[in-house]
Amino acid sequence: MISIVLIDDHVLVRQGYELMIGLAPDMQLLGTAGSALAGLQLIHRLHPDVAVVDICLPDMSGVELTERITRGGLKVGIVIATMLADRRLPRRMLKVGALGYVTKECSQDELLCAIRLAAAGRRYLAATVAQEVAIASLSDGCSPFDRLSRRELEVAMMLARGQTLTAIARQLSLSPKTVSTHKQRLLQKLQLEHVVGLVQLMGAHGLLELPQPFCPAPARMQ
Repeated sequence: MISIVLIDDHVLVRQGYELMIGLAPDMQLLGTAGSALAGLQLIHRLHPDVAVVDICLPDMSGVELTERITRGGLKVGIVIATMLADRRLPRRMLKVGALGYVTKECSQDELLCAIRLAAAGRRYLAATVAQEVAIASLSDGCSPFDRLSRRELEVAMMLARGQTLTAIARQLSLSPKTVSTHKQRLLQKLQLEHVVGLVQLMGAHGLLELPQPFCPAPARMQ
């Protein structure tokens, strides 16, 4: 039986995953979390075989969470399930220790396949993701975010979510001065003057889940 934890800040997404996993006779859901730190605590306490992780989480990114899990020697296969579209992000996630990468548009069969392979220590990329990775490796062009170090990308994602330097420093166990230096360097590398421009650039390159426009319910007919 493959034991699983889900780490995603969207309740409806977690509920959808729970339904999919509940239909698989060889899988057992141990718990869910809406933040990276809560998910890390679940992994330490429950020792699952696989963790299904989103990249955009409220307290730290899935990149940092995956790296912490790998660095801590925790024996859990990480499957990334995200809406983010940047073709270079899957390569970055595999580099820091993830075994699977699918989009939230994938089918139930594809998600379960990724989980099973991760539990066996094998890698899985969704077909569309694998194609994008191949294109990225052959392309002469490059993403501006390729210029950033891992830590700078981590800080950039947290800044783009509106977190303060103090909050980022606390979560990354750094001093506010060090975080400020990372901020200055990443903005300089990206040729930006402020965080507003960073948000726009990250959204344009698929590195940030932008909020969906509010769609009011239709008025009821009298």
